[in-house]
Amino acid sequence: MGFGERVKEIREGFAPAFWVANVTEMFERLAYYGAFASLANYLQSNLGFPTEQTASLSGIFGGLVWFLAIVGGAVADRLGFRRALSTAYLILTCAYFLLGSIGSAWMAPLRHVVPLFWIVLVILMLPALGISMVKPVVVGTTKSAAKENVRSIGYSIYYTMVNVGGAAGPYVASVAHRHVGVQSVFRISALCVFVMFFAVLFFFRQPRISGEEQTSSLGQTARNLGTVLTNPKFMLFLIIFSGYWVVYWQVYIGLSLYVTKYIDPHAAVELVIMTDGLSVILLQMIVSHITRKIPSFRAITIGTVISALAWLVIAFHPTIFGAVAAVFVVALGEMTLSPRYYEYVSRLAPEGQQGTYMGFAFVPIGIGSLVGGPVMGYFLHQFGEVGHRPALAWWAMTGVGLLTALCLWIYDRTLKPASVN
Repeated sequence: MGFGERVKEIREGFAPAFWVANVTEMFERLAYYGAFASLANYLQSNLGFPTEQTASLSGIFGGLVWFLAIVGGAVADRLGFRRALSTAYLILTCAYFLLGSIGSAWMAPLRHVVPLFWIVLVILMLPALGISMVKPVVVGTTKSAAKENVRSIGYSIYYTMVNVGGAAGPYVASVAHRHVGVQSVFRISALCVFVMFFAVLFFFRQPRISGEEQTSSLGQTARNLGTVLTNPKFMLFLIIFSGYWVVYWQVYIGLSLYVTKYIDPHAAVELVIMTDGLSVILLQMIVSHITRKIPSFRAITIGTVISALAWLVIAFHPTIFGAVAAVFVVALGEMTLSPRYYEYVSRLAPEGQQGTYMGFAFVPIGIGSLVGGPVMGYFLHQFGEVGHRPALAWWAMTGVGLLTALCLWIYDRTLKPASVN
């Protein structure tokens, strides 16, 4: 097939809802990753939390966002994608504004009554309520609004758009941090998602290309959840794959703390983190083309190995350049596995349960952050602050990734459904 024919196939293969959903996702990711890139610095420098608490709170912020996608996917199936998206963006607007206002004068009475840790913990949970609906809706729309012959490229487009936001967010955060203060980063995030609320209202319409039926009742939604929870092979796969995200989330949790404490306290960490999203923007389509003939599950395993080995770069070269190089290699692993992972899970989903299954697809990301925060906080404290050998924290994290890849390989050989590659 020629290039022109392929472009025509892509242009005609997606309903308008595909593009609307993915553009709003780009700005939602800008808001999220901008906030996440500055969060550890905000918690430690502005709010005074120690290393282990900072890492744990950062992990909670990332973890709950993805873990609640189980419920978010089911709610989206019930409400319909348009109502779910508009509601989610209103929730996110309030959540980010509150997060940036924790140190404000108008919240002082609350700080005098409630310990700061608990205030921060509750507010960090709020974005999860919104994003838990956004993610499964956008991925579900990517499937529903794409014809079969372009669906694979649709997931690559989706992941590229995610990383446009993922790259822009840390850049915007860095500029805002330097010029108007770190708390302004969260208010900019609030503004971005507020604009997306109106974009959904005016432009988004529920896609119907795939012909799937919307879940008809709350009882059916509950049965859909029960069907997935009682699928032991699928649930085991999600648990194993969580190890990859323990490794990946150190881009936003461990790296920020490590760079500011052991390399350069004045480093623009947000710009280092931006390497991840920028690399995916530039290379995702190329990597997807190179790996297109690799079976989906094998690509997931290979990507896990690549990202695990990435942290040895900063272990051997504890410099800003080493940090950038490590993030770039993590991104190569991410590009290898992520679009194929969503494709793999979507093919397991029965018609009418795409939102539910794709909600579960985000569970490993949440577990990885919830576990990766306190684990890396412990590693940095024990190997760095106590043992004065902080590079060992990265060796330990690489071990987590390689163990995950080994478990994936065993699963592939023994338990993986034979009908899905």
